[in-house]
Amino acid sequence: MRPLIKTVNLKSDMPQVQEALQRLAKELTLARQQKHSALKIIHGYGSRGIGGDIRIAVQKRLHELSQAGQIRGCIYGESWSKSDDQTWTLLQAQPELKSDADLGRRNQVITVVLL
Repeated sequence: MRPLIKTVNLKSDMPQVQEALQRLAKELTLARQQKHSALKIIHGYGSRGIGGDIRIAVQKRLHELSQAGQIRGCIYGESWSKSDDQTWTLLQAQPELKSDADLGRRNQVITVVLL
C-alpha cells in the first residue's frame, strides 16, 4: 500500500535554487500520476536560520501554482497543525493524515502541497 502523503526531499544534496524548482515540478507531476492527494516537500530552512533560498523559492512557486489553479493549495510547515483551518479541513477529509510525524510540530523545513 502506498502512503497517502508522498514525501520528497528537495534539499538532500544541496542543489541550486533552479535545480530544486525543476525537481519540484517533476515531483508534482509524478505525484499526480501516482494519484497522491498530498505531497510533503522537504525544502529546508537555511543554514543561517533566516529562511533559505530554496524554501523561499519553493513556497513562492507553490503560491503561484495555487493562484493559477494548478494545485489545490499548500500548507507551510509552521501552519501544519490541527489548529490551522486549512489543515483541519484536510484532516477531516483524510483522517489518516493525523498520524503524520510533522503534524503540530511547526516544522518550517516542510510544506504540504494539496494536489
